[in-house]
Amino acid sequence: MSHAMSLRRSVLGIPGNERQLVSGAMESEADEIFLDLEDSLGPGKKSSARATLIDIVSDHEWTDKGLSYRINGTDTRWWYEDIVDVIGQVGDSIDTLIIPKVRDPADVHSVEKLLASVERNAGIATGSVGLSAQIETAQGMNAVTEIAHASDRLTAIIFGPADYAASIGAAHGATDYPGHYWHYPLSRLSHAAASAGLLVIGGPYTDDDPEEFTQACRSERALGCDGKVVIHPEQVATANEIFAPDLEEARRAEEVVEKYESVDAETAPAIEGNVIDREMYRMAKQILTKAQEADLV
Repeated sequence: MSHAMSLRRSVLGIPGNERQLVSGAMESEADEIFLDLEDSLGPGKKSSARATLIDIVSDHEWTDKGLSYRINGTDTRWWYEDIVDVIGQVGDSIDTLIIPKVRDPADVHSVEKLLASVERNAGIATGSVGLSAQIETAQGMNAVTEIAHASDRLTAIIFGPADYAASIGAAHGATDYPGHYWHYPLSRLSHAAASAGLLVIGGPYTDDDPEEFTQACRSERALGCDGKVVIHPEQVATANEIFAPDLEEARRAEEVVEKYESVDAETAPAIEGNVIDREMYRMAKQILTKAQEADLV
């Protein structure tokens, strides 16, 4: 099953056991909320958090927001039950399952195979839950193109900067680096994601500096990112603004799409003498889809 691209300018993460944060997250303008069972929880809290996450999903209506959750890595003892319990009980409310620390396509295939079985047993249409692959290691970065093409369920590639920095032995957030610190990994993720028709989502910004956060969003958008993981509702508005097409860009894309779709097969579509080829049309269609989802046009 192929999962359509959707607007994910802001992906607001909250720990899976933090009931008190859910109402604030749902009142925000975040495009998607993800409930976390991985890094935000210590080993002793993971099983109870899984039960709490199921209650949170059951207790709320998720019709106007995307809902995802992050399982534990496939090299841990928790990931199996993270899928069996959550999807088995509330899978019909889950849009996307996030796989952390993806190292190679085999990690995606393992989750995909178990997920299909759980969906069938739960009476959910097989393939209805999408996947996002989080890249957080040198091994995963080296295999990211193969990972991006590993499954039709994949919707997005997500960057995990802190663990990636540790993986390669870099000083996370080095302030004296001459340029954008994450230029290379984000460029590589963007290229891999684009080759498979996936979104690419920048990792969280954890410092309390709105100007630096704004600059991080702008840099990541310039590198091809479609959105950003945010950790506080106050970051949502900035991410939504920066990762949405601007009005002029949206109107130009709308004109390209309308012109391309209005001519017959024998006519070369053009605007002001400039021929519109299929690649220009495809890019304009993506921009227009985002603009429509953001209610810009």
